[in-house]
Amino acid sequence: MRTVTLTYPMKPETAAEWDQPQIAALGQFDGLHRGHVSVISSAVAKAREEGLPAAVITFYPHPKDVMGKGDYEGYLTPPRDKRELLAGLGVDVLFVIEFNEELSRVSPRDFVERMLLPLNISAAVVGFDFRFGYMGEGDADMLRLLGNGTMRVETVPPFLLNGVKVSSSGIRKSLQNGEVELVNFWFGRRYHLRGTVVHGEKRGRTIGFPTANLELEDRYVIPARGVYAVRAFHNGKALPGVMNVGVKPTFHEGVTTPTFEIHMLDFSGNIYGEELKVELVSFIRPERRFDSVESLISQIREDAKTADKILQES
Repeated sequence: MRTVTLTYPMKPETAAEWDQPQIAALGQFDGLHRGHVSVISSAVAKAREEGLPAAVITFYPHPKDVMGKGDYEGYLTPPRDKRELLAGLGVDVLFVIEFNEELSRVSPRDFVERMLLPLNISAAVVGFDFRFGYMGEGDADMLRLLGNGTMRVETVPPFLLNGVKVSSSGIRKSLQNGEVELVNFWFGRRYHLRGTVVHGEKRGRTIGFPTANLELEDRYVIPARGVYAVRAFHNGKALPGVMNVGVKPTFHEGVTTPTFEIHMLDFSGNIYGEELKVELVSFIRPERRFDSVESLISQIREDAKTADKILQES
């Protein structure tokens, strides 16, 4: 899959590259949950039917992040993860439009005429609630009108699970409530964090539970503070483990920035400086303060047993 970064307005030399028609899914697609996948898969299927390239057109940074609107604290699917997932869906080209304040003021007409039509989009596939242009003035009907007969528009209906519409906002809320199983069901895969193992306080090894301290590589949405059954992937190998997300209140006061500590079950080795991808399988319990280190050790032992049982059954 080829990734192309675009800025508004599109330069003539960039537009000249795209002389072949293509079919594109349009949207922010933060999360790439099952609803987003339904839109993108529709575009890919249509492209294969017509023998054309399948494209995805999205934005980065997220418009809400740039405009400071809403409770937007991180990405469900940062750019690297998005690229990997889209490639797996059969997308040929990913267009990433740089979103900034200038673009936020662009009218729907100018966006279509100066960004979409130059890309030779013969058909655009969008979600039922797709909006674009200044103040979200544009919708699928306006997109169809502005395409002026050269760009067909197909709208994909909402994706429902148990009668509930799958949405990124719903996933964010559930993730921050520790509802991991629901989050993973809506994603159609397990939510993960990715980063590099860094040196921490090294307290875990002194109490018999050495941990890998993860420094996240991007601004992920942080799950609820607490203990999770996880699978950590290192060099392609899945390692069962238990992860604590939190501020370690037994040892610290006044700390607000969470850390990510993974104790791998039945694993030993030096992996400092190496990458881990950590999939959340299940939420075990909230983080809490213990009256003594001994109580903490006893609880960690129970958490490890619980995680091991969950992972063996999942």
